Amino acid sequence: MITYLLLVLVLAALFLAFSVLKIKFSTSVSFPHQAVVPGGDNISRLYEHVKHISVNIGSRSVHDYDAIEATKNYIESTLQNLGYAPTRQDYEYSGRVYSNIIASIRGAESPGETIVIGAHYDTVYGTPGADDNASAVAVLLEICRALRDFSPKRTLKLIFFTLEEPPLFRSKFMGSYVYAREAKRKGEDIRAMVCLEMVGYYSDKKGDQSLPLPFMNLVYSTTPDFIAVVGNLKSKHLVKSVKRSLNKSSEIPVETLSTIGLVPGVDFSDHRSFWKMGYPAVMITDTAFYRNPNYHSARDTIDTLNFDKMSQLLDGLVGVAKDLSDSPPRP
Repeated sequence: MITYLLLVLVLAALFLAFSVLKIKFSTSVSFPHQAVVPGGDNISRLYEHVKHISVNIGSRSVHDYDAIEATKNYIESTLQNLGYAPTRQDYEYSGRVYSNIIASIRGAESPGETIVIGAHYDTVYGTPGADDNASAVAVLLEICRALRDFSPKRTLKLIFFTLEEPPLFRSKFMGSYVYAREAKRKGEDIRAMVCLEMVGYYSDKKGDQSLPLPFMNLVYSTTPDFIAVVGNLKSKHLVKSVKRSLNKSSEIPVETLSTIGLVPGVDFSDHRSFWKMGYPAVMITDTAFYRNPNYHSARDTIDTLNFDKMSQLLDGLVGVAKDLSDSPPRP
């Protein structure tokens, strides 16, 4: 029996390695001549955010403190221009201060109940991080724009987290872990957390979507034109709720997965910090290294992103925010 289980584990590991390497050495999509009008529609604004963060600022890792600060200042100034009064959650790491940036919309009926939507703004060292994770930061900023006049029943917190990437990934110094731990200590009633993690890379080529386990292609699409909603088993109701909202408010295809944390990649972002504190949380993602060959490399550039798809997702996420803040899933 033990020999059989070991064989299954080895075969699963080999399949995973093949899936990741297949994507790593595949040809990247490219949109080098995207037509955008500065200050124009959603697509243009998303493009300008990603351009400023990934091109003008660039690598923004824990080793690029000035770039981290520049990104923080850009996010804060953008929120202020939208009419928000963002707050900082400061904490110290290695003698320097890092900050989560929080834009809050107080609930009109149940302000003590909170919905969190978040994205991290740092990168792996030496990478421009257009998809990882300027794409999600741009979308979150535009969610803030869309919701600035919205009056939710429950409090909405739109949070830009710092220090998600290595070498601090899965550590107590992740910005999301700092926030979730403090929320738990204070007894904050977080009904749902939605993590935006890499949301800009898509292709119409069948077979360019890899999957973590054998035979998943019998259930899931191998064409990387969808967005994925991923949760643990305790968050399965939230996964279903988010999918319903996305389908109602957006044309983008949606795939879902509710599973255990042992499946590689399902806990590879800020939602994990909220799982650790017992909160329901999901990750919305283009599936990262199961799709994007530029993952954690210098090739993760703005010309590889599909801003039309990002705009479709933006519409859906605005619907998600409104639905969750008025009728959240059962905790």
